[in-house]
Amino acid sequence: MNQPIPLPDLATLPSGSLVALITPFTADGGIDWAALRRLIDWHVHSGTRALVVAGTTGEASTLSMAEHEALLAASVEHAAGRIHVMAGVGANATREAVHLAQAAERAGAHSLLSVVPYYNKPTQEGLYRHFMAQADATALPLVLYSVAGRTVVDFQLDTLQRLARHPLVQGIKDASGCLVRAQQLAAALGPGFVRYSGDDLTAVPAMALGAHGVISVTANVVPAAVQAQCEAAATGQLAQASGLVADLFALSQALFVEANPIPVKHLAARMGLCEASWRLPLVPPGPATAQALDRLREQSRWIAQAEREALAMLTTA
Repeated sequence: MNQPIPLPDLATLPSGSLVALITPFTADGGIDWAALRRLIDWHVHSGTRALVVAGTTGEASTLSMAEHEALLAASVEHAAGRIHVMAGVGANATREAVHLAQAAERAGAHSLLSVVPYYNKPTQEGLYRHFMAQADATALPLVLYSVAGRTVVDFQLDTLQRLARHPLVQGIKDASGCLVRAQQLAAALGPGFVRYSGDDLTAVPAMALGAHGVISVTANVVPAAVQAQCEAAATGQLAQASGLVADLFALSQALFVEANPIPVKHLAARMGLCEASWRLPLVPPGPATAQALDRLREQSRWIAQAEREALAMLTTA
């Protein structure tokens, strides 16, 4: 925890800020490929360490299989080796999850992120077999995604230990926001197993407990600030990191007032990064939420700085 976060080796799981990338849509609901390319360029410019494409924040559950595959391929192609691409390949049917993992490998993704199967509530043995099938299906590192608030079922520690024996099961995204859980994972999985916070509000304390970084929603709108926060935490500058946490707290909290990614897409659209377009069943934020987000944008120096940087990059592109 005393060395700066290194620039990423694309073949290994990165440390620092990994953005849970929104999927930009056009007004008629199609994928906005031009906006996707602009977002990728902006994250490369801002120092984000990896793009997490087609995850929950990317509205993956509303994508067709063909769209999902096309989104992964387009992201890898435009990233062009400039940044690590972690492909969201979660599904509640194991055959679909395996198919997506293989499609991500064909597209050239560098790693995989797979969420606990949702709705069908598998047993621990079912979870084990599901993720082993994915791990056996490709040669890419697999990051497990624990988010019980959306999936209900979660990993028990002994199941994680079983899975971690597979050489390609190399990490976990823990979105519990529970620091006790973070300590339990550290003790159960050891320092060689990559651990990411999936909760922006507790990312710095999680890194103080040895987590390698954060898969961040907030990084969609203030990527440089989130990476600076991770750098400070990784180098032991906890006072600086805590100051950044305090500055970003209201923003990170506001991004979950309604279901993610409703608020973050609203802000991204206000910043000119994409259109204000979601896919049903997600809808635009309610009036009170929209007004609160707009006030926050007017008051936040971090958002103002990010907007300036985005505009400058797009103007010179």
